[in-house]
Amino acid sequence: MRANPRIRFGRHRGFVEATKDILKRYFGYDSFRPGQERMVDAILAGRDALGVMPTGAGKSICYQVPALMMQGLTLVVSPLVSLMGDQVRALKEVGARPSYLNSSLTPAQQNTVLKRASEGWYQIMYVAPERLADERFLAFAQAAAAPGGIGLPLVAVDEAHCVSQWGQDFRPSYLQIAEFIAALPARPVVAAFTATATERVRDDIVQMLGLRSPQTVVTGFDRANLSFNVQEMGDKAKAAWIRDYAASHADESGIVYCATRKAVDELAFDLGRTLAPQGIRVARYHAGMSTDERTAEQAAFIADAAPLMVATNAFGMGIDKPNVRYVIHHNVPESIEAYYQEAGRAGRDGDPAACYLLWNGHDFGLRRYFIERDVPEDALSAEERAFTRQNRYRLLAQMEGYCQTTGCLREYILRYFGDEGALGVKGVATGSADPIGAGAAAGSPVPVSATLAIGGAASSETGCGNCSNCLTRYEVEDVTDIALAAMRLVSATGGRFGKALIAEVLHGANTEKIRQFHLDDAPGYGVVAEVSIKRIKDVLDQLVGRGYLAQSQGRFPVVGLGSHAGEALDPQRVSGFSFTVKKRASQSVSASRARRAVDLVREEAALDARPRVGDDAELFDELRSLRRKLADEHNVPAYIICSDATLRGLCRKRPATREDLLEVTGIGEKKADAYGEAFLAAIAEYEASVR
Repeated sequence: MRANPRIRFGRHRGFVEATKDILKRYFGYDSFRPGQERMVDAILAGRDALGVMPTGAGKSICYQVPALMMQGLTLVVSPLVSLMGDQVRALKEVGARPSYLNSSLTPAQQNTVLKRASEGWYQIMYVAPERLADERFLAFAQAAAAPGGIGLPLVAVDEAHCVSQWGQDFRPSYLQIAEFIAALPARPVVAAFTATATERVRDDIVQMLGLRSPQTVVTGFDRANLSFNVQEMGDKAKAAWIRDYAASHADESGIVYCATRKAVDELAFDLGRTLAPQGIRVARYHAGMSTDERTAEQAAFIADAAPLMVATNAFGMGIDKPNVRYVIHHNVPESIEAYYQEAGRAGRDGDPAACYLLWNGHDFGLRRYFIERDVPEDALSAEERAFTRQNRYRLLAQMEGYCQTTGCLREYILRYFGDEGALGVKGVATGSADPIGAGAAAGSPVPVSATLAIGGAASSETGCGNCSNCLTRYEVEDVTDIALAAMRLVSATGGRFGKALIAEVLHGANTEKIRQFHLDDAPGYGVVAEVSIKRIKDVLDQLVGRGYLAQSQGRFPVVGLGSHAGEALDPQRVSGFSFTVKKRASQSVSASRARRAVDLVREEAALDARPRVGDDAELFDELRSLRRKLADEHNVPAYIICSDATLRGLCRKRPATREDLLEVTGIGEKKADAYGEAFLAAIAEYEASVR
């Protein structure tokens, strides 16, 4: 255990074979996914690395394979207690020697873990960032990294975007990581990983963690198997929609995210009461529950005992449940990063999955309230707190643009992350205006004049063909009169009022606030009385999006003139001004829901010309039942035994020997030893029964 703390290979055939041997022997994969091999190569060559890889792309493999090849202990810094437990269970199942050290362990258990680690028992240890500041742990790490110690060859930082104040989930505890590494007697390789990071956040990660000329791998942000859908509706309509959707997908696993604990409790109770007759158990999860309650609910969801989870954003990070078929947002998240990370928990197995965002104006009011209330006080200066608050408003504005755009939703997300290559490769429309502006893609504030793609919806021919906007037909509507009236009113009143009040004035409402500010005498009062207040608000949103109006940041935003207003209000040019928007007409193509695993089995069988005994779908059900039984016997989630994709591989290949079994993707040596006989026997029994 005390050999050279790092194995170094040249870039030669033996090097490639060694890494792939570890990948196959432990994890059952014949080849790396895109980006993984470059990360592994860099780490084993002693080079720092930064991996930006979407949820489900296999980030953990990038540090687990090197950890299994290096001498010594790899530290994995993660803020997620649940991830630690899941990762350790999964690594034990494949024959590795992992451990974790966090607050879920008693002091006596922590002592035992540190003692065993110092004796070289473990290859990987997961720790929370707060642990790095503990004097006892620092002393342990310094001894491990010192000459004659067990070796500390690698520090892997998961959720690395948490170190950046430009990101959506800044955590002051991450600022301690660089100090911890600097205090070690021998600097280890440092590898950072995140699923979502703009270019500015990536630069911050490199600087704040002190990465040295890192090998940077950005595999792309597109999740082609996910369909994206946005619908505006009232709160009562949201609950009914979610209830109906869950009822029609009773045999599928899904997550519903709510913005508050109260909303989680109310929605979970309502869904539990109405779905119970169909045998659908509903779990819930938020930080206000006890640790035991959260653990039990999470376990039920992971084990498929409760297929539907209603939760705040406290749930899901690090939960490696691959068969989540849908994620529904009951409220708007605070940023595109947060939304994509949470929505990305659907379809981690690569099979089709659906993401729905249900929103209304109240959601954004609630988010502004949170921004004003939730800025951390202790660890930041007044200037830093102000910056953090302003940045959160910037992120929220980009989320609002996503909800309002009629352009391709996938395009909006990919442009936000600066993933221009994916737009061309996947066939997503690139002709419409940049929804957030080139500066925003790099993490800078969105300019008011940035076009929000509201006037340039992608069609099903040029768009992704797998989002609600690309599957919707729009008609052009001329709203020049509303637009000019709105800009003139804002100009006359000095930009002192919010969107709702402006819409009420233009509609001609008779409210106390309108009378209080004498707005019933303002130019434009009641000029579009025949248009609904909601429709006027829609036009105001689009005027903001295209730069004719500007909305301030803060809890109570007001609307002023934007940078393009002069073009519209110029007396010399006003006769030539026109403003059109797109109005939803009808669904030209109905979005296909996520296909069930058994449907995929039949589809794959139809593409495979090899004759087999019996129906693959029937065998799949048999093997799925066996997996459930094995999971119960070993007290692990079913996906730890194997994924649905592995079960489908068993159906296609119909292995008869251990050697055949090892040819199935996802079956490594340890799993073949542990479960191989059971699967082989089940396949043989099935084939005998249908001959």
